[in-house]
Amino acid sequence: MALYENVFIARQDVAQTQVETLTQQFADIVTGLGGTVSKKEYWGLRSLTYRIKKNRKGHYTLLNIDAPSAAVKEMERTMSINEDIIRFLTVRVDALEEAPSAIMVRSAEKSDRPGGDRGDRWGDRPPRRERPRFGDEGGAPPVAAAITGDEE
Repeated sequence: MALYENVFIARQDVAQTQVETLTQQFADIVTGLGGTVSKKEYWGLRSLTYRIKKNRKGHYTLLNIDAPSAAVKEMERTMSINEDIIRFLTVRVDALEEAPSAIMVRSAEKSDRPGGDRGDRWGDRPPRRERPRFGDEGGAPPVAAAITGDEE
């Protein structure tokens, strides 16, 4: 049997529980035709780069599959018929990764930040340097003196 990674995007107006039901439905198709699903990852509601079928956001889900090609074709056929799925991609891979995907690692890092999603806003920025004020030693001359050429 071959190894596949499948990512599908569900419409933004579908609830997360419905996305989980769709994921289980696709996993049942694969297991029913002699394959196995080794990993299911729900990546959450994310913004799309461009509008797809009038949607600006979508629920992303990753499936790692070990199945014959007939099972994958049937799963893709079901995805193409389903109106809740706006886009999907299945790629054959040499080995399946058991570790969390890069998306999941990145989202875990974001949740660990002290300031939330935006991060510590000022922590990585050096403090401002003190600028000399007008009239102080080494500062610029007052505007009137600069125009007339007179300095105090």
